[in-house]
Amino acid sequence: MAREIAKTTGGYASPFERIKRTNEAGNEYWESRDLAEVLEYTQYRNFEAVIEKAKLACFNSGHRIEDHFADVSKMIEIGKGGRREIKVALLSRYACYLAIQNADPKKEIVAHGQTYFAIQTRRQELADKSIEEERRVLLREEIRRHNVQLADAAKGAGVIEPIDYAIFQNHGYMGLYGGLKQEDLHRRKGLKKSQKILDHMGSTELAANLFRTTQAEEKLRRDAVKGKDAANRTHREVGAKVRQTIRELGGTMPEELPVAESIKKIEAKQRKQLGKAETPAKKKSE
Repeated sequence: MAREIAKTTGGYASPFERIKRTNEAGNEYWESRDLAEVLEYTQYRNFEAVIEKAKLACFNSGHRIEDHFADVSKMIEIGKGGRREIKVALLSRYACYLAIQNADPKKEIVAHGQTYFAIQTRRQELADKSIEEERRVLLREEIRRHNVQLADAAKGAGVIEPIDYAIFQNHGYMGLYGGLKQEDLHRRKGLKKSQKILDHMGSTELAANLFRTTQAEEKLRRDAVKGKDAANRTHREVGAKVRQTIRELGGTMPEELPVAESIKKIEAKQRKQLGKAETPAKKKSE
């Protein structure tokens, strides 16, 4: 095993990559017994102690253990047609990283594993950040578009003047944010008056507001709501229903979600990257 590992870490497929598995949903995972073998634990019970330390580290770092460790049973062949049930932990990449951090540091392969999972975990973090940024940009654009449609529906209900529309919008926020108005949210989230609150929401909070916007528009039109007071009440009721749904699902209340980097910065970065990608193509065509 040691000679094989020395070869694979020198430029070929990592032994940790070779034992990686993928479930039906396309999510990657590692089986604890495979990992124990690669890490040269001849007795699996000794590696179980490592897994328990990793679980504790996971809990102490603020992550849910069940999101990264799944204890299951599986049947294995033991010869002459016999089968035996064994216990296995299914590990996420982060769980593997924590396990290797708690493994025997005297083993050379453990050092290789620490490097491998540290690099791969960081790559995953960057990939997740990129996905989150893309989601935020798309959701923010959808809200811009639907806010125009909501404004049109509100106008049809009698919300004409800009000051009246601002009040109407505040009622939607108050419903979704438990009575907090837009200015309250600015203070709570530490935003300046010049900063648009929607530009500093993460994808989860943006999605909640998009749902509020689309449902408020549909209800105003469907119920043929008339009058400013009735429109305000409708918007607040819709916001409150979205909030109730979040609560029933066990989600974090939107006012408790963290402030995110300005979407304007992300959009500027994307435009810059797009410009760099287009420049070589333009030169080539010229």
